[in-house]
Amino acid sequence: MAVTRERVAALTSRAEMLERAAQEAPAARPFPQRPQPTVGVIAEVKRRSPSQGAIREDLDPVSHAAAYARGGAVAVSVLTDGPHFGGTIGDLERVAATVPVPVLRKDFVLDETQVHEARAAGASAVLLIVRILSAAQLAALARVIRLWDMTPLIEVHKAEELDAALAAGPSVLGINARDLDTFAVDLAGAEKLIARIPAGHSVVAESGIETRADVERLAAAGADYVLVGTSVARQRDPEEAVKALVGVKRHAR
Repeated sequence: MAVTRERVAALTSRAEMLERAAQEAPAARPFPQRPQPTVGVIAEVKRRSPSQGAIREDLDPVSHAAAYARGGAVAVSVLTDGPHFGGTIGDLERVAATVPVPVLRKDFVLDETQVHEARAAGASAVLLIVRILSAAQLAALARVIRLWDMTPLIEVHKAEELDAALAAGPSVLGINARDLDTFAVDLAGAEKLIARIPAGHSVVAESGIETRADVERLAAAGADYVLVGTSVARQRDPEEAVKALVGVKRHAR
């Protein structure tokens, strides 16, 4: 978070320029919010992570994202944090300009300027992590994201984070099975949390999803979408990796 705050501070001098760029950006592709008969796969572009270390340092975001789309991904997630995930806002801009599906900005978003930056780069959705924001900050950022015709993907890991997420207004809820304190993955805990989400809210299951059996397990728990990262980013044939995960029947909560 300290590194992120430094990055946000560095954006201050460009705040007006980024807002103008956001205003001039083409219309965002709608991010999927209405569940379909099968679980939607959101495939992620990332080179490394704090929990996994190096994944694919040579990953080309455009070719990988295009392969994901050909494989049936309903959206692409792009890590734009550099120090910990090896990503850049330029990665997102290039992907959004190339692929035919909506693109999610995944980062530690703390400030409205980062929302403008995401919109200017072509994002359709922006990740908000409940644990790093106050309830007031969360609600304000979610509102700003919607004002820019993007979708807030609000991420929770614990049951006590749900109230703030639901109070932030119309959003897609992400259930992260990974504990960011320990990096441990608990799919059983994610299943229990998914069951607590009221009907009418779209749910994205995140982290620890490696196989089709994992997708089927989370579908049975009521997930509408899955966000898969390492398991597809590290593959030499990302198109086939995504194909192996799509088509799982969705189950209503």
